[in-house]
Amino acid sequence: MATSTLSHQSARPFPTACASSGPPRTAVSLRRHLPPSPKPRKLALSVKNSNRFKWVIQSSLAEQNPPKTFDIQELVRFLYDDLIHLFDDQGIDKTAYDERVFFRDPITKHDTLSGYLFNIALLKTIFKPQFQLHWVKPTGPYEITTRWTMVMKFALLPWKPELIFTGTSVMGINPENGKFCSHLDFWDSIQKNDYFSFEGLLDVIRQLRIYKTPELESPKYQVLKRTANYEVRQYDPFIVVETNGDKLSGSTGFNDVAGYIFGKNSSMEKIPMTTPVFTQSNDADLSKVSIQIVLPSDKETESLPSPNQETVRVRKNEGGIAAVMKFSGKPTEDIVCEKEKILRSNIIKDGLKPQIGCLLARYNDPGRTWTFTMRNEVLIWLNDFSLD
Repeated sequence: MATSTLSHQSARPFPTACASSGPPRTAVSLRRHLPPSPKPRKLALSVKNSNRFKWVIQSSLAEQNPPKTFDIQELVRFLYDDLIHLFDDQGIDKTAYDERVFFRDPITKHDTLSGYLFNIALLKTIFKPQFQLHWVKPTGPYEITTRWTMVMKFALLPWKPELIFTGTSVMGINPENGKFCSHLDFWDSIQKNDYFSFEGLLDVIRQLRIYKTPELESPKYQVLKRTANYEVRQYDPFIVVETNGDKLSGSTGFNDVAGYIFGKNSSMEKIPMTTPVFTQSNDADLSKVSIQIVLPSDKETESLPSPNQETVRVRKNEGGIAAVMKFSGKPTEDIVCEKEKILRSNIIKDGLKPQIGCLLARYNDPGRTWTFTMRNEVLIWLNDFSLD
């Protein structure tokens, strides 16, 4: 599988190491934390005038031997086991962190363990995050990097918007005791990741917009990466009932596929409604179109009744990885085609390989939903993708 060039939207952070009571035994140079153009294979240390450490040591690692007090692979295994409890009732093992652990993301920073734990508790209370850890790997003698996805519901707003962040965390290790002393977050969706990032704040605000989505079952997917322009999702297999359509933004054939789930089938079985309604084209000029309704996930192809109409068919979509662009408003044909061109251009620019054709996903009833709150998505399947 080819490796995508989507890896870091921002510059790769330099490896970090930390000291709990003073500088390491080798000579170091002190500097502000996270310079604009960090150089590889270096550590850095930055100290406040108040003598409170912000744990970044700049020194050549080539001349340092990792201490014998910890095994970095053991710490990797520990993070695989521990970080999955970041927002659950068990929580992380705080004994693995220095009392002066330095945390920073684009809009938040703390420099004590209590502040670090407070930030986790605040997110847990307000947003109920769903956290997924993709991988953990050592990226230096005193550095471990993790890749993750976090999905949050902002319950304080009536429409409960969904906020999605993906990125990496660089975990610095104190060479004197083997504990984590820094945690630096880098979001895929922004370029300016240092604190305080107005770009990061705008990224949060944009995700608070109103999308009216019916509370119906939809195909299950997992967000692997969210960039400034689109999401990369891993879709589970799902079953659709479909027939021929006329255009991506059209509704021709909808009554036929809706009739199937309303009981016009061989057993007169009524099947629960789902969302979205898909229109799909599998050709380059987007002219050959089918219209689809997704069937509930507890259904199996073999157990479903046969359609009464020859033009209606039931088939399984095997799922896969797709790039998805979300937009609001009434999806006219010109708008859908323009969104498809923009999405395809962006994913090619990022080094991904799109398949021919696309899908339009419509989540709303146009007659019952305000135009500016309509949720629509253009989806393009990808031939390959890697999170490395």
